[in-house]
Amino acid sequence: MRFDPQLADIRFGCGLSPQMAPPRSVQAMLETLDTPDAIAIDFPIETFETFSQRIAERIELTNIRRKNRGSPEALAAKKGTRVLNKEARIAQAIWMGQHLNRWVATKAPLRERLTMFWADHFTATGKAGVLRRGASPYVESAIRPNIDGVFEDLLIAAVLHPLMIHYLDQDRSVGPKSAQALRGGKLSGLNENLAREVMELHTLGVSGPYNQTDVTELAELLTGVTTARPMRLNFSKNRTEPGTETVLGKTYGGDNPHMRDVHAVLRDLARHPSTARHIAEKLATHFISDTPDPALVSALEATFLKTNGDLRQVTETMLSHPAAWNPERVNVKQPFNFIGSALRALAVPPQAIKSLKEAASRRNFSIPLVHMGHVWEKPSGPDGLPEEDDAWIIPQGIAARLQWAITVPSLLMEELPDPRDFVQTALGDFASPAVTFAASAAETRSDGVGLILASPAFQRT
Repeated sequence: MRFDPQLADIRFGCGLSPQMAPPRSVQAMLETLDTPDAIAIDFPIETFETFSQRIAERIELTNIRRKNRGSPEALAAKKGTRVLNKEARIAQAIWMGQHLNRWVATKAPLRERLTMFWADHFTATGKAGVLRRGASPYVESAIRPNIDGVFEDLLIAAVLHPLMIHYLDQDRSVGPKSAQALRGGKLSGLNENLAREVMELHTLGVSGPYNQTDVTELAELLTGVTTARPMRLNFSKNRTEPGTETVLGKTYGGDNPHMRDVHAVLRDLARHPSTARHIAEKLATHFISDTPDPALVSALEATFLKTNGDLRQVTETMLSHPAAWNPERVNVKQPFNFIGSALRALAVPPQAIKSLKEAASRRNFSIPLVHMGHVWEKPSGPDGLPEEDDAWIIPQGIAARLQWAITVPSLLMEELPDPRDFVQTALGDFASPAVTFAASAAETRSDGVGLILASPAFQRT
């Protein structure tokens, strides 16, 4: 099986576009990762460092309310908190639009797909207040800069990010025999959430070679990891469980606990053979098939092990393997991929998305995503979105995709393309006779465009 430019854009990119030609080769795809991240400059999203300023303001307003209960100052601070929450909520809607505009306009679509994949692999979100809006800034700071580096660096950036620490309750974990626990108070117990998910989801996999003792020992080693206001990484020796900890047969820590012990165990987990297998299977499943070619998985695993998790080389192995170019497209696009690739095929003008008010953004994107099965930046659990196709091919989800395809494009564009032309724009050589006929027979442009976007040919990668 040989490289197919159109399949490259559909399977490993953001979909076909009338504005940009498909890539010429695997090397051309990889070279886009070497260029400056221009699309992130054109459609900026706050870094978490900037976002933390919102958190600092929220903390200050909360302190004012607590110190001045019942006073005019407290009432003003309460109003200020509502305004701050609203501003963050609006910003989250804007950032979603920026994500979509990146998909429409990027000349490096592989970067967007890899960013979305790794953001889901390291799912994290805030649980309350302003912090509920912090997922995109987290991705911007921890994930996007590390998608083609070494896996252990990505692992450390994600696992030790303040949002991940908050999401998995690591900021509530205290060594049972630590100085903090001996003093008493609310924080006096071990929380194993982060340790378990690091092993089960982020590295070794659910069937990895670890047991409950390994989870507990890793959790004890992580006890010093916490956050300091306003949401920055901190290491507290007072919270650390004293002594050494043994994880997968190797001992870490000691009399002088330090963040370097945490880095050491994360790097070892990142380089473990079970991690190589887990990441290889997940990449092949996400991009190519729910039942990936065993030879592809083995090739990815071998590259991961040989290079100590060099993600650029792992990605190159995936794109260079014959199984990557199987013309049978069996994976179903996840909801964001569906909407993003539809907007790209339509070449929706950036301003049409940027100019949407919060309510319109919700109607056009957030609410339809929910009906398709994806609640934007509010995951049901740390395992992220389902990879199984049957999670998306359900009656409600299919109906939601059809409804969106028929109604929303016409709201975003002054004039829709002629369906007879659009079928080639959106599907290229993958346009089937049935879809081509339906497009030509549609009574209106919106119906024709909707039928094309809702067709199985467009839904699959």
